[in-house]
Amino acid sequence: MTKKAAPREIRIVGGQWKRSKLPVLDAPGLRPTPDRVRETLFNWLMFQAGGSLAGWRVIDAFAGTGALGWEAASRGAQALLVEREAALVAALHRVKERLQADHVQIRRADGVAALQSAAPDSVDLVFLDPPFGGALLAPALAAAARCVRAAGFVYAESDAALDDDALHALGLTALRHRKAGQVHAHLLQKMLQESTLP
Repeated sequence: MTKKAAPREIRIVGGQWKRSKLPVLDAPGLRPTPDRVRETLFNWLMFQAGGSLAGWRVIDAFAGTGALGWEAASRGAQALLVEREAALVAALHRVKERLQADHVQIRRADGVAALQSAAPDSVDLVFLDPPFGGALLAPALAAAARCVRAAGFVYAESDAALDDDALHALGLTALRHRKAGQVHAHLLQKMLQESTLP
């Protein structure tokens, strides 16, 4: 059985840029989140957000095509797209210019380092979609848990279901989990800290 080729382009599924095309470059480990998964994810998020992401601060830490970050920005979020591969960064800049996306920033950097440098409790939503088979997800989850505000959200894709006990140790709880093909999609929320009264 031959491996299915990645699409050469994908489309934004909702918001002001709905149906806008995003190029998919031939890059190692690049695995755009499928349309149906993105649609489900943003249905979850829009429900949690009361119908709008306007004013939300979002980091797409392993942007690749930027599909997740562009979807959030298309719905009004202030988005930072972080990517370390030069060709992918150049493609993101071309999309930004075409969409006239002034509320989107693009940074060439390591995704984990970008999250670690973000101020604590300063972000509403973090997208984590690192290449599968590496060791990036665990440190990225820890960094995301630190920079996301209380009751904020982390979306993570992985090739296996995330462990609830490990998530709780980071102060995260799983709200939703969906498996689509080989991809496990998780919507996580940062737990509110219990107040300690004297």
